[in-house]
Amino acid sequence: MTTPDHPSPASQPPVPAGKDRIYRSPLGLAGGALLLLVVLWLGFDALFKGDGRTPWLALAGLILVVPLILAFTLRPAVFANEERLRVRNPFRVISLPWGEVAGLRSGYTNEVLAKSGGKYQLWAIPVSLRARKKAARRQQRAAADAARGGTPGGRGGLGPSGLGLGGFALRGPDTGPARADTDKVMDDLRELLDQHGTAEPAQGEVGVRWAYEVVAPAVAGAVLLAILLATG
Repeated sequence: MTTPDHPSPASQPPVPAGKDRIYRSPLGLAGGALLLLVVLWLGFDALFKGDGRTPWLALAGLILVVPLILAFTLRPAVFANEERLRVRNPFRVISLPWGEVAGLRSGYTNEVLAKSGGKYQLWAIPVSLRARKKAARRQQRAAADAARGGTPGGRGGLGPSGLGLGGFALRGPDTGPARADTDKVMDDLRELLDQHGTAEPAQGEVGVRWAYEVVAPAVAGAVLLAILLATG
């Protein structure tokens, strides 16, 4: 028997999922903000100072281009918590409970694979081949140093006053990342999948929603621009 002061466990509200981890591309955010600033500056200059049909063309161009810039640079993000992975791509939002995630794959792009057969690219976590090569070189140098028994990042040990053999100062330990940043993010997501893939709250169906707030204005701008060019 329960009392109002001591409700039964069945009447307790469900425990909410943990706070989302949010992953975005810093380079994409910076590049998108700069590009958006330039486009708005040029567009508004033509809109308010142009002659004849120029303001209308500038308006149509802004309606078309601005949503696309936002979609491909500022919009992409990946949200992950204990229950699901939510992928916000340029034109779609995909919600995948961990129980429906078959795996996370890294190649030339980072992708999440659904058990239903769907494959979704993670736009917010772009692959940097340059960063991968740099991290691989660091790993090779660390392995070579360990095999020689020397100090990481240099040849031989340090003598008095921090000088190496022959009196030349040696390079300090190489403390750079052993893996590329985006590969570390994928490792974090795989860890969440391993931990929560079979949990009861992490079951459900994959949901896909089109980003009409991006598609609609871009289509409207394209139609307006096409009409202006056709009637010019």
